[in-house]
Amino acid sequence: METHIVYENELVTCFLDHAPLNEGHILILPKQHYVDVDDLDEAAAFEIMKTSAMLAKVLKGRFQPDGITVIQNGGTFNELNHYHMHIFPRYESDGFAWVEPADTTNAKGRLSDTREQLMTLVSQQLSV
Repeated sequence: METHIVYENELVTCFLDHAPLNEGHILILPKQHYVDVDDLDEAAAFEIMKTSAMLAKVLKGRFQPDGITVIQNGGTFNELNHYHMHIFPRYESDGFAWVEPADTTNAKGRLSDTREQLMTLVSQQLSV
């Protein structure tokens, strides 16, 4: 399969998705192997975010979209088994949608409890 690289440096390679959601759909991959976002080292994470901002400007300039979506999937939803971030132009009429589960009442009803649990875990993680 041919790869259409649009940007590359010592830490990342960025190329057009072979099945784009919209024209200009780009994948940003670190050159070092990582699987999930929590595996990234600080330098890779910074470079990926810096590159996503630069590419957002490029996409806005080229396609004049209604917006830009930046997304990454982890775990079972990471079909490449290598960390990658998607960035693509969005249009109000493009049909791309976030589909929420039919029943979120349990999660909504537990916001205070969830917040407390997560704050404790974040504090523990920061002290490691």
